[in-house]
Amino acid sequence: MAKTSTARDERYHPSREREAGLPAAHTQPREPVPADLDRLIHERVRLGIVSALAVNRSLTFNELKAMLKTTDGNLSVHARRLEEADYIACMKSFDGRLPKTEYRLTAAGRKALERYLNHMEALIRATREG
Repeated sequence: MAKTSTARDERYHPSREREAGLPAAHTQPREPVPADLDRLIHERVRLGIVSALAVNRSLTFNELKAMLKTTDGNLSVHARRLEEADYIACMKSFDGRLPKTEYRLTAAGRKALERYLNHMEALIRATREG
């Protein structure tokens, strides 16, 4: 039994290197990076929805689905999350007998996208300077 515990104690532990106080790779002070990344927008499909709506007055469900190359169910779930956060507005109507769902970006959604883009730009800047 003692042999087993000794072998376990001799295994490689990456955390021990961190504890040893290795020198920092970057010694110059960096511009602070905001810690408030909007996880709601950060997801790929939701970022695609918000970005597409930022450059279009409105888009239909089918237009978004084609742009993002996603399924009905996937788009529906992500759009609903953005709608619940008041980032997008959903208008349902009929075109003849066919149901039509249209989305537009709200003022809150535009502001959230702007904050998100500023955060990502700060991260890129910090990475390039680091």
